[in-house]
Amino acid sequence: ASRCTTRGKGTSKREKRRKVVARVHERVRWRRENFIRQQVACLVKRFGLIAVEALVVRNMIKNPTLAKSIADAAWSSFFAHLLRKAADAGREVVRVNPAYTSQTCSTCGHRQAMPLSVRVYECPTCGLVIDRDYNGSKNILEEALEAMGRHGCVIP
Repeated sequence: ASRCTTRGKGTSKREKRRKVVARVHERVRWRRENFIRQQVACLVKRFGLIAVEALVVRNMIKNPTLAKSIADAAWSSFFAHLLRKAADAGREVVRVNPAYTSQTCSTCGHRQAMPLSVRVYECPTCGLVIDRDYNGSKNILEEALEAMGRHGCVIP
């Protein structure tokens, strides 16, 4: 892409290179959209209730260390597609406040501050040892069930 800028404006080589770069970006977009469609279809087929964190992607992209990876993953597109397809299939999507979901014990409710580098949650109160992300996902599901008034229910 940077070689395009070394050519003079209006030259045929610059135009050819611009088209090559545009084609590469187009193929990346197609692959990203295809991946999103496949993942959303899998989620909508498998689950009657889909609980997700109510993330404000626009604010998260302001963080320079996260911006590129979030933009590449197209989180906003994923959530929009998920909401649309779940509604079409009659599935429920519940957005949950993401605050402290991975810092709260999914068994006893004890909350402890943890840096992101710590990947295993160890509860000093009940002794639970669990992967931090799995613990967070259990808390997100529990909050979604509470929001729907189905606390403690098992969802297919």
